Amino acid sequence: MFNSIKKISNKYTGLLIRMDDITECMNWEKMDRCESLFDKYKIKPLLGVIPINQDPELLKHPKNDKFWERVSRWQSKGWEITMHGCNHLYTELSDKKDIFGYGGNSEFYGLNYEEQKKKIKRGLEEFKKRNIKVRSFFAPNHIYDENTLKALSDCDIKIIIDGYGLFPYFYKKILFIPQLFYKEIILPFGIQSTQMHINEWNEDICKNFEFFLEKNYKKIINLDYIINITNPNLLQNFVNYLVEKTLKTVRLFK
Repeated sequence: MFNSIKKISNKYTGLLIRMDDITECMNWEKMDRCESLFDKYKIKPLLGVIPINQDPELLKHPKNDKFWERVSRWQSKGWEITMHGCNHLYTELSDKKDIFGYGGNSEFYGLNYEEQKKKIKRGLEEFKKRNIKVRSFFAPNHIYDENTLKALSDCDIKIIIDGYGLFPYFYKKILFIPQLFYKEIILPFGIQSTQMHINEWNEDICKNFEFFLEKNYKKIINLDYIINITNPNLLQNFVNYLVEKTLKTVRLFK
């Protein structure tokens, strides 16, 4: 019985590496180091590509003219290319009325359905014309409203790398893969994604990440693995409910 429990626990324990703000003008020295590590440990991360980056904060590094060639190469290696917003420009303040009660500025929240769908379709066109397949999404600053979800679904995007919980779950027929932490943490059980902003990394953070992968690479999973094992049960749904209510309550007082 113990072995059966351990087997189930191992099956539903893992971390998806989510890299944010993948653009032409990112810190390519750090990206090259990460790529070498991923290749060394046979890790297939999820890369949040901003298809039409116009965020001044993400235009500070030199432009890589072969950016889209690199994106195509990453996908050919089995890495997951996901859409991270459209232009990463914040236009609305959610005032914690977004679906996660997160609060803050948003690229999508508050825009009507047609405007959001137009932005999503425009971003997807950038991938399509380069034959890069995209099936998932996460919004800048974690901010969504119901129109965002409807627009994504109508554009055939049915996976969001965001949300509360210890296990993947479905809402409005969209698969949500929770993202709880701003650094690499693997819990004793549960499946989540991490969040990495390599533009902000210094040498100490790089070395800590190298050590983390060396120690935990066997627990790093990819998106296909998560899709294949996701079948929410009552226990998982209850745990997710508790996590969501707790974190939303905490955010109310921030």
